[in-house]
Amino acid sequence: MAQIDIRRKHQLSIAEARKAVNKLAKSMAKEFDLECDWEGNTLAFSRSGVDGHIALEKGEVHVHAKLGFVMGMMKSMIETEINRHLDEQIN
Repeated sequence: MAQIDIRRKHQLSIAEARKAVNKLAKSMAKEFDLECDWEGNTLAFSRSGVDGHIALEKGEVHVHAKLGFVMGMMKSMIETEINRHLDEQIN
């Protein structure tokens, strides 16, 4: 099972970071047909072959996902998209 683990430093407040993660989540949900739900400061997402979360902390965003076989073959593309969105929204 492939995994994605991305940690990003940021200078945003938790509220600002949450808005940025919402934009990322909407885009990724549309592109990869993900279900997303907030639990505190953690956005859980899932679909067949994907299970993960985006955790917000003061000064850091942590994206972690477990990918099934088919989605695992697209790991590089998925990581690239996540990083692109984080560059746009967090930095």
